Amino acid sequence: CTVSGADKMDNEHRNKEVVMMLRLIGVYTHGNDSGFPAQACIYLAQLCSSVISITCQNATLKRLRMTGNKIGNKGAMHFASMMQTNTTLEELDVSDCDLATQSLIAFAIVLNSNRSIRSINVSRPLLFSLQEETAVHMARMLAVNQTLRELHMGKHGMTDSGVERLCEGLMINRTLRYLDLRCNRITRDGAKRLSEVLRRNSTLEILDLSSNRIEDDGAVYLSEAVALPHCKLRALSVPNNSIGTTGLVSLTKAMNTNPNLTHIYIWGNRLEEPVCVAFSQLIASGRLLKDHTDVSPYEVDGRFYLAEMSHGLQRHYYWVPSYGQDGDPASNAALALNTSHCLDLQPC
Repeated sequence: CTVSGADKMDNEHRNKEVVMMLRLIGVYTHGNDSGFPAQACIYLAQLCSSVISITCQNATLKRLRMTGNKIGNKGAMHFASMMQTNTTLEELDVSDCDLATQSLIAFAIVLNSNRSIRSINVSRPLLFSLQEETAVHMARMLAVNQTLRELHMGKHGMTDSGVERLCEGLMINRTLRYLDLRCNRITRDGAKRLSEVLRRNSTLEILDLSSNRIEDDGAVYLSEAVALPHCKLRALSVPNNSIGTTGLVSLTKAMNTNPNLTHIYIWGNRLEEPVCVAFSQLIASGRLLKDHTDVSPYEVDGRFYLAEMSHGLQRHYYWVPSYGQDGDPASNAALALNTSHCLDLQPC
């Protein structure tokens, strides 16, 4: 198709409008812990409507991060409606935006047919139902969606039953690479379901289970799946999961068996001496690089210990230094993993 000079000027004007709107929205949330003033809420509703209207017509906007803006259920429904017509937006972050069950289900339904979105973050919604309808609808979406690469569902209050339904869709899905389920209520039973997905699904590469409660049994289930030669998991994050020696040592054995797993994060679990020795040997042998884990071994009086490192999948995801550049990409390992391995496919 031919783009006229007038069309180019019109697109440039719309791009500038989008940038201005997003900057205005950010004024009321960045670095403000005291909440919105009443007038700001009114402005935000009006600006959100304007951004969505412009985004529907914009042909160049690829990433939109609304995190922390309290657009609520009504604003999120507008975004879901926008996704029905917009064919260029690839990444949408609406985490910590006070989403409710209705808007989450709307996102899942739209993603059944959307062919442009590669990553969506719907973490920390405000859910009051115990029936986990959102997990059910996301599972149905995963069973048919062929373009989504990243799904972030942290702080959903998801239990093992929700994970079980989600895994039903993951068993069928062949495109999702990054699954983020941090800060939920997943125990060893949920970890067992996820291990079954890893046994049968060879596409999942990054799994974040930080701040759940999978314990030793859950870690053993995951280790057995990771040890299989066809498992392509590259990064596993399990900090603060009440895992002891049995589970953590089994993870080190799985790493020695399967070379695909290169990143592992374990801080916040029970790091007893056998665990310290096992991870010290992994790092000393070069099997596990220092930048690919959140612990660093040291020795005192002939005994090994592990110290915490500021490394992780998304340690500084919402943070940038006040000056200069962030010189430690190990704090955002997920970004490096996604960059080094092309996850983009052509729309179906």
